[in-house]
Parts: sequence; structure tokens; C-alpha cells
Amino acid sequence: MHALLRLVLAAVAVAASSSARPEIVTRLPTDEKVVALTLDACEAGTVTHLDHGVADWLIAHEVPFTIFMGGRFARDNAEDVARLGALPFVEIENHSWSHPADMRKLSTPEVMKQVLLAELEIGLKTGRVTRFFRFPGGNADARTIAAVEAMGYRIVHWRWPSGDPDKHIPAAKLESYALSATKPGDVLIFHINGNGVHTAEALPAIVEGLKAKGYRFVLLRDYLPPVTH
Repeated sequence: MHALLRLVLAAVAVAASSSARPEIVTRLPTDEKVVALTLDACEAGTVTHLDHGVADWLIAHEVPFTIFMGGRFARDNAEDVARLGALPFVEIENHSWSHPADMRKLSTPEVMKQVLLAELEIGLKTGRVTRFFRFPGGNADARTIAAVEAMGYRIVHWRWPSGDPDKHIPAAKLESYALSATKPGDVLIFHINGNGVHTAEALPAIVEGLKAKGYRFVLLRDYLPPVTH
């Protein structure tokens, strides 16, 4: 569908759905011992690059994971993004174009533009269609949620944050917190753009520790049927 037409139709849908109950997914709808490993790859003002310490280990061990990717990040990491897009156990989903700190401060058309530009850029680099969206910083309200849902997206956040951008949290603490806090169906959130200070160091132990506890890693699409555009 033409991009401008999609925006127009989505705007109409927002206006017509004021009574709809917005939804943010914070965990998978199951009691099975499964977790979805999600990693944010965002870029605001400064160019960021794929954290190969994280990506290469996950790929080598074929751990299913989902990247919530910004459009600017996809643009500036074209080769890496194309390689990731060729892997069947990797999901690449929408995290806005330029990672505004608080999308609640944007107008509804601006919110939709952030989503659409990222969708187009990710599609250009990977040949994929994004179906899930994550608000930068988790900052959303009924209006912004309705705008994104009207574009055919299911919004996925998290139940608890890992805190991996905090340079004062060492790898051992990231590991111990993840192993103690994780429950069946959790959506784990880390970073794969270099903002996770000790993520590459901690993640192998987290993954292996959760597997030892009987957890299995899954993709969002395995448990969250997407909305069709």
C-alpha cells in the first residue's frame, strides 16, 4: 500500500477508534517456561553500530532473538542489518525512525511518520515487513498507542528492565538479576547498539543460566499473532 495512503487510512482509524482499549504487551500469553529475548537497536542524534559482541555470540549459538530497530540505525548499518535479516531465528521489528525520547510530545501525524519511516527503511534493508512496535523509553499513552495500533502494529514492551545502559551495573549483577527476576513468558530487554555497557559480557551466562533452569528462547511471532496491515 502506498505510504501516504497508509497514513491517511491510519489517521481515519485513530479518529474512529477513540473507544478502543489500547494494549501494550509486557509478557507472552503463556505459562510455559519460555522467554523472548529482545534487544533495542536505536539511534537518536549520534550514529550507533551493531554490538557484535552480542550479535555474534547469539548467532553462533542460534539463540532466537528479536531486535527492535530504529530506522536511522537500519540506514547506518545496512550490511549488518541485511545479514541479520537473512537469519530465520532473528526478528527485526520497529522502534521508530529517530528514537524521540517521548513520543507523547509528538502530534499524531508525527508519531505515524516515525513508525512509517522506520518500517520503510527496515523493509528496504531486509525485505521484511515489521509487525511489532516498541516505544522509545516505553513512553506512550492512549493516543500514541492508538495511532500505532491503527497502522497495524502490536506494541511490545517488557515487565522489568535489565538496566544494561547503566555503566554502574556490572555484568555479574545483570546476570544475577536476570536469573532471579525472569518468569515464564517474560519479554527480556537489552541493547545491541553499544548502549548495553556490559551486555556482551553478561548475556552468554544469562542465556545459559536460563536454559539450565528449563527455559526456552522463542520469537515474539511464536506467541503473539500480529495484526495484519
